[in-house]
Amino acid sequence: MTEHRPRGLHGQTVEALASRILSDEWGEGTVLDLPALREELDISLTALREALKVLAAKGMIDARQKRGTFVQPREKWNMLDADVMRWQTAAADDPGLLDELTEVRAVVEPAAARIAAERASDEDLESLREALADMAAAGDDAEASVQADLAFHRRLMTATHNNFLMRMERIIAIGLAERDKLVHGASAAEDPVPSHRKVFDAIVAGDPTAAEQAMLALVTKSRDDLEKAQRKPARG
Repeated sequence: MTEHRPRGLHGQTVEALASRILSDEWGEGTVLDLPALREELDISLTALREALKVLAAKGMIDARQKRGTFVQPREKWNMLDADVMRWQTAAADDPGLLDELTEVRAVVEPAAARIAAERASDEDLESLREALADMAAAGDDAEASVQADLAFHRRLMTATHNNFLMRMERIIAIGLAERDKLVHGASAAEDPVPSHRKVFDAIVAGDPTAAEQAMLALVTKSRDDLEKAQRKPARG
């Protein structure tokens, strides 16, 4: 389902069960046969139930007397849960998911840049500067460029010093990582440094309006690049 490799039997069981739900092997309303599933996975019933508790907490399954344990409709899932987001972006064939994540970025990140321009500490600015330098040093190394891009956006959210926005960082990062993979796979990516530098310079200057506008322009360009990549076959 994904390149992420969970540690331990518990994590592997959670991922295996989630994969079946995401692939629609278990569609909405499917009632799970726990004894048969326990035997198939060769785990104890306790271990299986612990894994199912994780998925229940994420809204993916539910358990009711007389009905048993069953798969919930997607509208019941906790879409802001980082695991649910990661599983969906890794498994989904629907490009609309990335489109929705881009819409979230367009709402959240410009506001975060505005706040960061007002609150960023010297340590925050140095951290953003390092991410920008890594981005410039990455050159044509797509993986290094993606990691530097993720670091910049994570550190910007941290620079808001808003606990809710800092929690949103994980969601933004997952969507951004999948977007970067798709864009880099479809064509040679443009130099990301100038657009990110505009955001950084506005934050350093303590100019909230300029920071917000620069981030909005960056996210808009990101959306345009994603739309182009979705229309192109991957390079190979």
